[in-house]
Amino acid sequence: MSAETPAADPGQFTRRRLQFRAWRGTRPFWAGLYVLLSGLPIMYFPYFHLQLGHLTLAMATTAGAGSLIIGALLVVLGVSLWFQKHVRTFAGVAAILLALVSLPVSNFGGFIMGFLLALVGGAMAVSWSPGASPQPEPPAGAAPGEGVSPEAAPLPAQGVDGGIESNDLSGTSPGNGANGRHSAG
Repeated sequence: MSAETPAADPGQFTRRRLQFRAWRGTRPFWAGLYVLLSGLPIMYFPYFHLQLGHLTLAMATTAGAGSLIIGALLVVLGVSLWFQKHVRTFAGVAAILLALVSLPVSNFGGFIMGFLLALVGGAMAVSWSPGASPQPEPPAGAAPGEGVSPEAAPLPAQGVDGGIESNDLSGTSPGNGANGRHSAG
């Protein structure tokens, strides 16, 4: 580098990385990755042939087609968690159920690796919730209530006479003497 070389500005790699980071933060990314990865050993091990010298050990089972279906479904569920975040509860529960079914069907769930990845990913998908959108901050030095648009500031509920009314629609608030009790007649 020479003295005339300008400072490196954020390049395309940095921009793409930040875009990916923002995209990843709006969806259950890690849950989808775990569920997707869980399908790979479940699909692979029933068709795996281990070579020990001249001895071939076939891991094929009679439920090889079932293992292939379970693994493919887990991969599809993982991808759907990335691109269809509103199906997270269904995909999470389905991943957990497929993980449990993979124990007897597919060599102990891909030798426990696929089983555990699907359980953890499914639980993460079910428990994930979208974060709240960030609220704009008022300008520095502004008094409370200043700098905020009138639509954003919540107003207390007011009655007909201008007084603040309660949100209690049951009529059982301590203010009216009912003290939490309904009149029975």
